[in-house]
Amino acid sequence: MNTKLEIQDGAAAQEFIKGLWKENPVFVAVLGMCPALAVTNSGINGLAMGLATTFVLISSSVLVSLLRNAIPKQVRITAYIVIIATFVTVIDFLLAAFFPDIHKELGAFIALIVVNCLILGRQESFASKNSVGLAVMDAAGMSFGFTFALLCIGLIREVLGSGSIFGFGLFGEGFEPWIVMILPPGGFFALGFLLLGFNWYAQRKKAMA
Repeated sequence: MNTKLEIQDGAAAQEFIKGLWKENPVFVAVLGMCPALAVTNSGINGLAMGLATTFVLISSSVLVSLLRNAIPKQVRITAYIVIIATFVTVIDFLLAAFFPDIHKELGAFIALIVVNCLILGRQESFASKNSVGLAVMDAAGMSFGFTFALLCIGLIREVLGSGSIFGFGLFGEGFEPWIVMILPPGGFFALGFLLLGFNWYAQRKKAMA
């Protein structure tokens, strides 16, 4: 019995860890590029979008896993989209009610969480085939990895483009901001450098193994 529990705990831990690093949605799988590039002109925007996606992914994974034996295979994708859209609507209303400034900044990209291939992909490939516990760990790992990536991109762009972190100034009046970093091309620059560093480290670690 103890051995079985240890195996289950180890499997759950692996499902969580893989999304943070080994199968990071942005840096490895290169998924969810629209929000990763469009809304990350500041650290707070990247964090807010990541947390909104986390809520939707974990909530929808729980429901899909619970209903995995009740949803007919012929309509499973449609059912997943309806479930995802329901939770997107919930988070959209919550942000509008409690964080109107952030809601205004993120704009239409909150609604576009519905078509984020990361979320639908995890429902089809994992939540619909596994228990609720494993589905939650998988969703948490993937969503935290996604949030981490968006936060990294947002902070890089904010520091270079505005000279601040979460709105707090870092440099004196003599700092000349790189305006391009808070414009759309800045997202590509930040993502490119992060992908370069991520892949370099992964290859170095593999060579040393």
